[in-house]
Amino acid sequence: MAKQLGLSVSGVSRALNNDPRISAATKQRVQELARQMNYQPNHLAAGLRKGKSKLLGVIVPYIDGRFFAIVIRGIELAASQAGFNVVICQSNEDVVHERQNIETLLSAQVEGILVSLSRTTHDFAHFEKVQQRGIPLVFFDRILLGTEVNAVLLNDYAGGFLSTEHLIGQGCRHIGHFAGPQHLGIYKHRRQGYLDALQKHGLPTSEELIVYCDTMTVETGRQAAKQLLHLPERPDAIFSSSDAAVAGALQVLEEHGLRVPQDVALAGFSNEMFTSLTKPMLTSVDQRCEQMGEAAVRLFMQLRQEKGSAVPQHVVLEPELCVRASSLRT
Repeated sequence: MAKQLGLSVSGVSRALNNDPRISAATKQRVQELARQMNYQPNHLAAGLRKGKSKLLGVIVPYIDGRFFAIVIRGIELAASQAGFNVVICQSNEDVVHERQNIETLLSAQVEGILVSLSRTTHDFAHFEKVQQRGIPLVFFDRILLGTEVNAVLLNDYAGGFLSTEHLIGQGCRHIGHFAGPQHLGIYKHRRQGYLDALQKHGLPTSEELIVYCDTMTVETGRQAAKQLLHLPERPDAIFSSSDAAVAGALQVLEEHGLRVPQDVALAGFSNEMFTSLTKPMLTSVDQRCEQMGEAAVRLFMQLRQEKGSAVPQHVVLEPELCVRASSLRT
């Protein structure tokens, strides 16, 4: 373009960027030629030259469920308003993939990384490289117990407590629980909420009523339900730390001729889209998905502006219990 117009390269660059030092006539000539040549500026290259890519990396375990899909929607909305583009990676619940995701995002020179941990992540080592480079790192939903990190979390304890207390209020007295991997705070706190609700109402707690699941899927929910049904006294309700697992329980109960909620009431966690499509519809805890994504971006922007924070910050969102037919006895 510079050669064709008889201008310097810097003069063309300034004209394209609407520099006031360039005359209106020259700007018009440059912009007209740019249109003819279908010129598209490389904002990424320009950003990298200035040391600012305007890219925000996001790592999630999966995106084929409502929760993470809507969290990402909240992230993209807030990031776009702040002038950032989002690069999304999936770990597929595999710590090896999660490590690869980190390397990919660092190679892309992202300005920040938002992470929800994979189920198989047990240590923090692969995130130390991010911190060493001074890149803001924000966790959301899932964090490792005992780590001091910046995070946006749901009050999972309250969600577990609300669900269990609701089942007690419906007359349930022998409540089972599907518990997820306990090294992840979300599942440990949901379990503790369940236990404390039982204790508050004077109901006994029993480890035989708690089934620990390595994965929270329909199939593990089916197996967990079968285990509870083989107890000398079957439960009259089940609170699951996952909607997928409680959907599996619903299948097994129907196969055994048990009515929901009359014989066994059910409550899940995450308020996945299918919970309002089952028969009966499933009671579940809503996790404030979009608000979580937006809050994670706000925390990233704050850390970016402050060049990090000496004291890790936690933003905690309160859950909402969505009561549906699967738990309503009265």
